[in-house]
Amino acid sequence: MTPARKQLKLSKSGSNITAAAAAVRNGGIVAYPTEGVYGLGCNPADLAAVALLLSLKQREADKGLILIAADRQQLSPYVDTLPTHIEQKLGTTWPGPVTWILPCTAGTPELLTGGRNTIAARVTAHQPAAELCTQCGHALVSTSANVSGNAACTYAKAVEEAFNDGINYVLQLPVGDLTGPTPIFDGVSGQQLR
Repeated sequence: MTPARKQLKLSKSGSNITAAAAAVRNGGIVAYPTEGVYGLGCNPADLAAVALLLSLKQREADKGLILIAADRQQLSPYVDTLPTHIEQKLGTTWPGPVTWILPCTAGTPELLTGGRNTIAARVTAHQPAAELCTQCGHALVSTSANVSGNAACTYAKAVEEAFNDGINYVLQLPVGDLTGPTPIFDGVSGQQLR
């Protein structure tokens, strides 16, 4: 069942990270640059915003979502206590452009995990995304800015054209140097999944 859509309009776009963080705090969805593509994000604890984001993106909830953070502490509500050997793997790639599939905490919402006992997460080194997380004071949902099945947007104008009636703020700052979304690794096996 598709959640009821809030009447959202693109209220602003620009390079003001504080304004983007305010939109997140008000339950909105923002588009922001990540390491290789634009991401769509919201507060992962605001399940109405998460459901709206999934609807906007036309993404099935059972696929799960990635969380992005400015530091490891911001992921602690969602990522379970990890064995030392997994923490060491994270330490070699975070902060940085690597997403890990990790065991999640018991209370992590299914809208984030896709019903699994794991969560995809990353501590980013991309300054605009990290600063947005810092100003929000928590991790953010980070899913590529595209309707499912379409190519991910790599610049602000493409995001505005694709989602002009559903995003509260488009943060117009450059994406990083990757040529696509971040690689994803399984935290337990170390196997690359994307």
